[in-house]
Amino acid sequence: MNDIGLMAGAGVIVRGGVIEWVGPMGSEPGVDGLPEYDASGRVVMPGFVDSHTHMVFAGDRAAEFRMRARGATYQEIAQRGGGILATVREVRAATKKELKRAASRRLAGMLRHGTTTVEIKSGYGLDPSSEAKMLEAINELASEEITTIVPTFIGAHAFPPEYAGRQSDYVDLVVGTMIPYVGEKKLARFCDVFCDYGYFSLEETARILRAARTAGMELKLHADELASLGGARLAVELGAVSVDHLEHIPPSDIDALAASDTVATVLPGVSFTLNHGYAPARMLIDRGVSVAIASDFNPGSCMSYSMPLMMTIACTQMHMTPEEAITACTLNGAAALGMSDAVGSIEVGKRADMIVLDIPEYTHLAYHFGTNHILHTIKSGVLLEF
Repeated sequence: MNDIGLMAGAGVIVRGGVIEWVGPMGSEPGVDGLPEYDASGRVVMPGFVDSHTHMVFAGDRAAEFRMRARGATYQEIAQRGGGILATVREVRAATKKELKRAASRRLAGMLRHGTTTVEIKSGYGLDPSSEAKMLEAINELASEEITTIVPTFIGAHAFPPEYAGRQSDYVDLVVGTMIPYVGEKKLARFCDVFCDYGYFSLEETARILRAARTAGMELKLHADELASLGGARLAVELGAVSVDHLEHIPPSDIDALAASDTVATVLPGVSFTLNHGYAPARMLIDRGVSVAIASDFNPGSCMSYSMPLMMTIACTQMHMTPEEAITACTLNGAAALGMSDAVGSIEVGKRADMIVLDIPEYTHLAYHFGTNHILHTIKSGVLLEF
């Protein structure tokens, strides 16, 4: 992860939105009159791949931010009717058009901060019609926006209030009704489950994910955020593409991850916002786990889509090097979406998703924080104007 393939005085040839050549300037083949962009004295790197977000939602939870500032915990806020269920109420009341309009503005902000590929989860509907509404909005955004969008179904994000005391019935609904519909309509590439204390048990998670795989979806997990239930090991056993959060992952499960192809996605912005412990990124990397960084942009625990800010937190609080943070936000983020053959690095044959940074060298991206150093975002070879 420390080898970022740095090349000084380099050039890139792009044709048809795809990288055709990369190498030292002066050795390039003929460009047949292609327009040129001069990035002399600047840093060019792959566009960020944000592999874990909850980008589509309605309303906000600024009131909870004030509550946390006064000492309320994540669990206390949820017990008072806040948390995920507060956003569920807003999303159920919103139209699909309203959800798309709000998400489109957020996607534009992401592009300005260098994110060119983003995963977006459902999970704020928690009933068949509202989850379908969210996934339809995500898929329509994927066809309308220039950003590459990957949809994920997470109907098992929390238990809705109408199923209080009947949790097994809700799991039956997810497995028997929601997953078959999502699979038949091909509304999601991935299925995710919030496997943690107070949410979905190991047994419930395994049942949901096995049903999702049967329906044609690939697997992801929220695991070990609030407590260690063994979610990371389950992710390995089921062959999940990624397992995310991991603030309480036990050492034995780190070894299991290291021996697997499952990517560990850490979410620095959540620990920063909630003021709780960080995932052991240093230990994960040192033991050979593939680590990605994502924003987990959502209204409750991380209202930031700035991947450079996530890099700063990862370097200062999680003991990652700037080079590891870059790899985690690009190539490993792509791996966490099963897309490392198409995006995440500047290589021949990959999509021409790049960002131009107005900084003297790449370390300043995380070192000089609190400002946006992205001068231009290039998406599929198109230089975007903001």
